[in-house]
Amino acid sequence: MTEKSNSNPESLSAGVDPRKQSSVEGFSKQEGEPAEPSSEARGSASEAQGSSSEASVSETVPGESAHSSGADRLASPPDSKVRESLHGRRWLVRTAIQSVAVIAVVAISLFLLGLAQKTGWLSPGDGGSGTASKKSGDSSETRYICPMMCTPPSTESGRCPVCAMELVEATADSGGDGISVSIEPAARRLVGIQTGVSKLGELNRTIRTIGMIEFDESRLSTISAYIDGRLEKMFANYVGVKVNEGDDLALIYSPQLFTAQTEFITSLQNKGKVGRFQIDSSDLSAVARDNLSELGMTDQQIDELVETGKPQSRIHIKSTQSGTVIEKAAVEGDYVKTGQKIFRVADLSTVWLMLDLFPDDAAAIRFGQQIEAEIESKPGEVFTGRVAFIDPTVDPKTRTVSVRVEILNFDGQLRPGDYATATVTVPALPTTRIYDPALAGKYISPMHPQVIRDQPGDCPLCGMPLVPTSQLGYSTEPLPEQRVVTVPRDAVLMAGQHAVIYVETEPGRFEIRRVTVGPMSKREAVIVEGLSAGETVATGGNFLIDSQMQLAGNPSLLDPSKATEFPPGPLELPATSPQLLAGEIGARFDETYNAYFEIQSAMASDQTPPPVALNHMIEGMRELEMSSAVPDEAQRRFAAARRAAGRMDGSLETARAAYRTVSRALLLAAMVARGPQTAERLVHFYCPMVPGGGGDWMQPEGELANPYWGSEMLRCGELVAELGVPELGELR
Repeated sequence: MTEKSNSNPESLSAGVDPRKQSSVEGFSKQEGEPAEPSSEARGSASEAQGSSSEASVSETVPGESAHSSGADRLASPPDSKVRESLHGRRWLVRTAIQSVAVIAVVAISLFLLGLAQKTGWLSPGDGGSGTASKKSGDSSETRYICPMMCTPPSTESGRCPVCAMELVEATADSGGDGISVSIEPAARRLVGIQTGVSKLGELNRTIRTIGMIEFDESRLSTISAYIDGRLEKMFANYVGVKVNEGDDLALIYSPQLFTAQTEFITSLQNKGKVGRFQIDSSDLSAVARDNLSELGMTDQQIDELVETGKPQSRIHIKSTQSGTVIEKAAVEGDYVKTGQKIFRVADLSTVWLMLDLFPDDAAAIRFGQQIEAEIESKPGEVFTGRVAFIDPTVDPKTRTVSVRVEILNFDGQLRPGDYATATVTVPALPTTRIYDPALAGKYISPMHPQVIRDQPGDCPLCGMPLVPTSQLGYSTEPLPEQRVVTVPRDAVLMAGQHAVIYVETEPGRFEIRRVTVGPMSKREAVIVEGLSAGETVATGGNFLIDSQMQLAGNPSLLDPSKATEFPPGPLELPATSPQLLAGEIGARFDETYNAYFEIQSAMASDQTPPPVALNHMIEGMRELEMSSAVPDEAQRRFAAARRAAGRMDGSLETARAAYRTVSRALLLAAMVARGPQTAERLVHFYCPMVPGGGGDWMQPEGELANPYWGSEMLRCGELVAELGVPELGELR
């Protein structure tokens, strides 16, 4: 038993792997921490190795073997701690290698990205981080908008005062310049954005209104009783019967008329003798004859009485004109008094179309102008007439002007009381003269515009002398084509007094532009200021573009105050040869421009326009606008400049804002006409720093003096062109 028990530790000691034993001795027994192997440990390892070899050859002593195994167990840690220590070292090495690899990959990626941007393969964009940094950098300019666009953008957060919705922060604008947005082609097709091109040409507008057919009051007559009597017979016994002049309408019995006839026959038979007195028979007969005429007898009836010599107690009432009986006020057997109405007859060969126009539309209408009308009872059939009267007053209740149109109605298709839709075509911009081939060089009746003659004479209806149509504003020759900038009507967005257009300056980039809208037709609109011919504008989907501008906090239809008013760059002047104005009108032209130069010099010195110079300029432009010696195109420019100059009587800022419009209009007028002085010296300047698209102005000569900035930037600007035409001055 003793040997068996002693042999077990020996076999265990002999079974220990020397490599494991040597590795275990290299660690401390406390908490598995590594320690340097001591000399004793190394000696123990060698002894154990030697004893192991000896045990394999010969027997060992039991006491020694047991003592050696106990020492080995005390000096060596467990195998699990060895494995944990080795795993920790391997993890540290692996982590270090991975970190170095990641750093190397990032460095290589950054190097390749910079190389791609430098070679142009990639372009820097506005990423999310850039937007965030921009917002954080511009936090002082953050704007908040209502999701329903009820109010203009605000710099303070909160709720909308109109719809009570929470205000949201405006997104960064897509255009990057604060006045435009950029839309990708795919999004453009999705929302259906369409464009058109502004053009320069002639534009007429059509005025449409509703009217009613009425009787021609100059062709109405009332048949009344001249004497007291009884209606014994009614020949025109219903309304609507047509009668001719002299036809019998009724038979009336009157004792008074019988007595007057008897007196007339007696005066003829007695040959002027009345009792003891003898008077001229012709005078007495004439008095008696006049008495019969006043009692309603016609000359024909009186002549018949003279031939027969028999008084009649009954007499026929005859029609005084041809026409239609439109009213019958008595029936057979009625006893009528003197002056009582019996019939009313109307001549329907001519009728009136009564129209109500707004004052601005009525101002474009003139006497004799042709009107087209479509009657409600005759759809598709067009009747023509001419303006016979324009009411000089405005109805205080309806705020309209009454216009009367005379229409011929020989076939009787036009019935009084019927409704009609009238249309008239007029120039888009008001002009002093118009051309109508039917009236060119003709003479017209001042009361009946349907009476038109080639030669002077009298009107066959009213007897008034005919007047030449040239006195009514009709030209004898075709006028030059009216040139105005027009766009499709859908391109204009209007809200109150504001009107904006979105101009596609680059593919996909839409820029907001404030414009001044003139007259509009059914499909086109005249742009007075703010747009040039040939520019591309949005005609479909422009409300979506405007919504994007609002979301970006940019100027929009809701708040277009910061939008540009003019196309960028200097005003493009047409290459034309101006006409030299001579005499008094040429001197007036130069005086008007000298007043303009005085105002320019004053504003360059930070002074408001001198009142004397401003009034002188406005009066001069009014005279040039009305003068027949000034070309029509120049007259229109002077009219536009005069309207804008009326806004210069205020603060310096207001005067400078209106001065730009005045300058552009006078520049265009100078390309059509010149005075002697302006023909020799005129310089065009331009400053790109004026808000809203830059500003143009003129000077006679000398150093540039900016009237828009004054002392703040007095020399800011550039010389655009020398507009002097010396050869015109030599023609004086």
